[in-house]
Amino acid sequence: MKSKSLVISSALVAVAIVILGFALRSGINHFSDRDRAVTVRGLCEKEVDANKVTWPIVTKEMGNDLGSIYAKIQANNSAIVSFLKSNGLEDNEISVNPPQVYDQYADRYNNNDIKFRYQVTNVVVVTSSKVAQVRELINKQTELLRQGIAVVAGDYNYQISYEYTDLNTIKPEMIAEATANAREAADKFANDSHSKLGKIKTASQGQFSISDRDQYTPNIKTVRIVTYITYYLED
Repeated sequence: MKSKSLVISSALVAVAIVILGFALRSGINHFSDRDRAVTVRGLCEKEVDANKVTWPIVTKEMGNDLGSIYAKIQANNSAIVSFLKSNGLEDNEISVNPPQVYDQYADRYNNNDIKFRYQVTNVVVVTSSKVAQVRELINKQTELLRQGIAVVAGDYNYQISYEYTDLNTIKPEMIAEATANAREAADKFANDSHSKLGKIKTASQGQFSISDRDQYTPNIKTVRIVTYITYYLED
């Protein structure tokens, strides 16, 4: 009886060892599979029209009498504001900045012969969501020249700027498209490597960037987002 019991016990131990071996092998294979992954990038770009424009209208006056210069500035401002409002802009889209006065006599490093003591810069700023309308006005500003108002162009400190401020509206759609593009790239990699795509291991979303489409059309913006996703690979 003792011999028979010993045989049964040995057989049970042997079976347990075999089962444990299969379990360990399965666990090791599973662990190995979890280390197999692919990281892909998903890109989405979208062109949008700017929905905000800032247009500084700059005029400069020179002279030796501040009173006369001030009167000229006031007349210029009235004419500029009238021009803007007659072309469909509202008061809340127009602001008149205080004039900036430069006294050349106060510049001790200026050794040149000075004809006019004062140089005054005056800026009327248009800030509007009517981008197309403002662009038409920029092309029509020569009408101010007929009134004797010389608008200064090309001043680096007073550039026309265009913005796109409605990013939250297009964010979900762009993130979904970038994620789909990443999934497509991962699927192709898995197929080429004779594997199957598993679950997502990690995912990260880059920042949205907004830039001019090119230097000639600053009113058209390119919105860009990149996502990085790591997928597990399975046999």
